[in-house]
Amino acid sequence: MPDITYSLTEICEEITHLPEHFDKTPQAITVTRHGKPVMAILPWDLYESLMETLEVMSDPELLAEFRQGVRELAEGKGRPWEDVKRDLGV
Repeated sequence: MPDITYSLTEICEEITHLPEHFDKTPQAITVTRHGKPVMAILPWDLYESLMETLEVMSDPELLAEFRQGVRELAEGKGRPWEDVKRDLGV
């Protein structure tokens, strides 16, 4: 998807329309000052996803568990989601 960029002046006029924009195209908006990026505006779901990723990546134990899970899946040791849900009673 192409980047969407607004100047500070333009974003002041467009900000009230961004929720509808994010409903259609959930990607970050770049805001510039004098042609240089100074901030990004993100849809909430993307923000939460990024924060969760940063949390996992900054926790050595969580990151080690994630990597172990990826290795196990690559080795075919994973279980089908339907089986796990059934075992959990979901």
